[in-house]
Amino acid sequence: RELAYSASYGDPSGPPGCTWLFLASGGPQVAGVFPPPPGFPLRDAFDTVATTRSALLQEVERNGTVYFVLTQPRGDDVVQAVFDARYQLADRRYLLIALSITEAIGLLAAVGTAVIVGRVAVAPLAEALARQRRFIADASHELRTPITQIHTRAQVLARRARQANLPDDHRSDLDRLVRTTRRLGEVVDDLLLSARLRAAPATQPPENPVDLAALAETAVLAETDRASEQGVTLTLERPDTPVRVRGVQSALHRVISELLTNALRHTPTGGRIEVSVRHADAGDAVELTVADTGSGFEPSDRIFERFQRGSSAEGQRTGLGLALAREVITSHGGTIEATSHPGHGASFTVRLPAETGPSLLAPQPARP
Repeated sequence: RELAYSASYGDPSGPPGCTWLFLASGGPQVAGVFPPPPGFPLRDAFDTVATTRSALLQEVERNGTVYFVLTQPRGDDVVQAVFDARYQLADRRYLLIALSITEAIGLLAAVGTAVIVGRVAVAPLAEALARQRRFIADASHELRTPITQIHTRAQVLARRARQANLPDDHRSDLDRLVRTTRRLGEVVDDLLLSARLRAAPATQPPENPVDLAALAETAVLAETDRASEQGVTLTLERPDTPVRVRGVQSALHRVISELLTNALRHTPTGGRIEVSVRHADAGDAVELTVADTGSGFEPSDRIFERFQRGSSAEGQRTGLGLALAREVITSHGGTIEATSHPGHGASFTVRLPAETGPSLLAPQPARP
């Protein structure tokens, strides 16, 4: 706009600063406060406008700066206005730098304010959550011993009832009591494991090399009697050599036990459960698979979420087992996946990084 105004109304004898006016008439003539920059006027632009009688605007980079050149008719003559934009470009550059610095300072201030406000707002919630976890851990730990004693006493009574040939309804009630106390113990174990997984890293048990194949064999042997009672065939396929991973033995044993318990719960009489342990990815990973021929689950079932049960669940479980299994495997740097064919079985696959160390932690005997 400034250039157009100068070309239309500017006085050749005294144009504005940084602007030169060239007239085509007389050879051409030049007017300005300072001598014109080298290379101006643009004679081709004069000829073009004289022929077309239309204004021509050009941007020319020359002499280390940028010139805006407007050539247009003025009456019977042709005028060319040249504007040196070096000061405007410098001002724009300084303005952009100032805006960038201001925005950076504003962003840092906003982040700092958000961090402070967030800590102030979240601190009570974090403290309440920590107290809740401590309560769950303490309560579960205190309940574990009496529940174990009750379960043991229920097993003894059930065994004596069978030996004494008590009526069937009495033996059935005692067997139901044994199953209930077992499930109660599993819930307490789940709560303890959940509290341990969500504790601070400094309180986590140390990781050691563990033979996953031997651990799976121990877990399978612990469930053999229950599988036989249900009429389910339980098999294990493992290599003769150790299959080592680094982790917490009790937590990994809990994962395998939960997968077996889940398979037994959904596999009917005459079904089959196959457990396999093998090296994968050229020995860089270890793969544990538990496959059954049970009822499976629907694709929409969120089986790995807390307190969620599959659509075919009988309602007697808390929905913590598989969620905790995923937390354990994730904390060990692995993955767990599940595939299902509803009505024809399900398969759970655990993948863990392989351990190459020489030492092993021998698996402990399973609890009765």
